[in-house]
Amino acid sequence: MSRLRWVTAGESHGPRLTAVVEGIPAGLALLAEDVDVDLARRQRGYGRGGRMKIETDRVEFTAGVRGGETLGSPIAMSIANRDYANWTDRMSPAPLPAPAEPLTRPRPGHADLAGGLKHDRHDLRDILERASARETASRTAIGAVSRKFLSAVGIDVFAHVVSVGPASIGPLTVHPSEIRARSRASDLACADPEAEARMKDAIRETAHAGDTLGGVFEVIATGCVPGLGSHVQWDRKLDGRLAQALMSIQAIKGVEIGAGFGAARVRGSEVHDAIAYDVGAHRFTRPTNRAGGLEGGITNGEPVVCRGAMKPIATLKRALGSVDVTTKEAYEAAFERSDVCAVAAASVVGEAMVCIVLADAVLEKFGGDSIRETVRNVDAYRHQLAEY
Repeated sequence: MSRLRWVTAGESHGPRLTAVVEGIPAGLALLAEDVDVDLARRQRGYGRGGRMKIETDRVEFTAGVRGGETLGSPIAMSIANRDYANWTDRMSPAPLPAPAEPLTRPRPGHADLAGGLKHDRHDLRDILERASARETASRTAIGAVSRKFLSAVGIDVFAHVVSVGPASIGPLTVHPSEIRARSRASDLACADPEAEARMKDAIRETAHAGDTLGGVFEVIATGCVPGLGSHVQWDRKLDGRLAQALMSIQAIKGVEIGAGFGAARVRGSEVHDAIAYDVGAHRFTRPTNRAGGLEGGITNGEPVVCRGAMKPIATLKRALGSVDVTTKEAYEAAFERSDVCAVAAASVVGEAMVCIVLADAVLEKFGGDSIRETVRNVDAYRHQLAEY
């Protein structure tokens, strides 16, 4: 079914992160700068912690790209962890010169305890290093490659922050391109300046209290043709694939498509989008987009709109109660360096995941061993739609 395969590897404080993606057609123009721009966006954002002052993520292509173009073979990317130099005594792949002090106090809200129980590890660093959101740098790299592919077929994906804690944006009635421009100019990825100021106030107050904040981001994809995804099997429905991809991001606890949970609180006449036809443009249109561009698991030609709800970061300066997994004594949880709020960064990862899923859906429908073949197939399909 799927044409795009990908995998990430690496630990938060290990030597490097690795990302491999297979299925991108040959002949796609691709430079390291195309990836680095998104890696830099993932590291920015009001409320981020000290790790971002240490790392300056840059990608290195180690396979699948030659002379600035993809080869059609698997693309391998490497991102060095600069902070590894401070962790060689604990994270070296070789035998350690002295036994590292084990981390035995799990942090509530993290994978520490559940992972330790699953893998029979009493040094919980063996779990938290991989469970860390540092892994999302690899996903962002794969998403950037997918974004470059999508741009070749006229699809653009961007995200903006809808809320941080109690502070939310007001209704946005501007064109998606304006939302994109405003959010990219904001260090909170927020398209509403007044709401952004309230979000920053909330983050500052939370930081002073030694606590953390979550929020909601929205991802919008424009230019999607009708017909991506399928209604015929549960695992081919595109809304389900998008929901799973967004929910897989660290700390995401809720996903909505279109009107989402709000659609459950009103009558059907206030939910479903009427259908019209634009004779001049030779296309079906909708005056509203409460479905979020997806009906029956298939894109309908309107922008695809998804939201992800991020819980507050679970690493707290004012630690919650925990239990030592070795002694079983009560302790306060261990503290690792952390952010106060990372919703803006999560929105960049959300973009990446939507790019990956949509790239897979495009390849699923249109195929193509070269980018010219894929574009030709998409253009022929657009012509078919105009004649429908």
